[in-house]
Amino acid sequence: MICCEKCFKDAEIKGIIRSLKRKGDCETCRSKNAFIYDTNENNELTDNFNHLLGIYTSVSSLPKEFPKEKLSLLKDTLKDKWNIFNIGSEWIYLLIRDICKEKYEEDPELFDSPVGILEMNESAELKAYSILIDHNWDVFKEEIKTNNRFHKSYINTSALEALFSYMEINIEKGQKLYRARISNQNGYPIAEMGAPPAGKSSSGRVNPEGINYLYLAAENKTAISEVRAAAYDYVTVGEFILEEDVTVVDFTEIDKISPFSGIDVLQLAINIEHLNKINIEIAKPLRRNDSPLEYLPTQYIADFIKSLQSKNGQRYAGIKYKSTLHMEGFNIAFFDEKLFKCTNALVYEVDKVDYRYQPLDE
Repeated sequence: MICCEKCFKDAEIKGIIRSLKRKGDCETCRSKNAFIYDTNENNELTDNFNHLLGIYTSVSSLPKEFPKEKLSLLKDTLKDKWNIFNIGSEWIYLLIRDICKEKYEEDPELFDSPVGILEMNESAELKAYSILIDHNWDVFKEEIKTNNRFHKSYINTSALEALFSYMEINIEKGQKLYRARISNQNGYPIAEMGAPPAGKSSSGRVNPEGINYLYLAAENKTAISEVRAAAYDYVTVGEFILEEDVTVVDFTEIDKISPFSGIDVLQLAINIEHLNKINIEIAKPLRRNDSPLEYLPTQYIADFIKSLQSKNGQRYAGIKYKSTLHMEGFNIAFFDEKLFKCTNALVYEVDKVDYRYQPLDE
């Protein structure tokens, strides 16, 4: 069976296929003159996929009490849980069966019947692998908000640190980012465009009250959206230049962590939903009537990240997360504003706001 790099989203797999330097027409996704992989002639992908499939157990070999909601067909699991393929589940079935020919001959039930991850239902394994031990994100949120603010027994810090090492990205000196402040038509001077003074900052999604972090956006449009400027407001946007190379933890591409990058695949499989929930929580802005207590869980995670070292031995400089107010944009919360120099500040008038809304379920 012939597939090509365009049949995949995973960067590691695409890289392997490109490295073969063979071009042709793909019989799977119908792409023309693409880098191709022939399952009858190539085996470079086999070990990678055998390793991933190794964490799954067919239903007949799972305990009878294994939860049915944690079962699914392998082709659907590979499509929905992992961001590997760029083709439909039926094509995934045919392709994975051909890539892993020997495994299919040894255990066809793994490919044809529902599968599950045995460790997902074993408390000892969850405690070893899950970043929330044997709890979920909602339980952790409630605990830290209402019971014990500094309770660490709900977090497996070693597992969390290991996963963060696969989410780090480097940002080079000279990168330009933006911060906005609602102002009058005269705007703010450059000197007042940085983070609030120490002890004066209100609680934010990443910073506790009184600790000043610098929240910056990739574009000025994203920065203006983040301050929730209304029509006819004046907004001052500062242009900030990064003055040294840094490393941050990037929550915007959790779904792009490759199971073929050397990561512990079982650990990633157990925690991918937890990481997605953390990403949603960090990006979610407070509503007008929400309590600042809602930020406590993500502040805890951010403070832990602040204490860690990246692969290059430097402390993480901040956290990158998606903007929910400007869907194409992203933000980065930096722990130290001294990493940046504000070089310009321009005043904008907001002439239009596009409100989007939907009814709540009754």
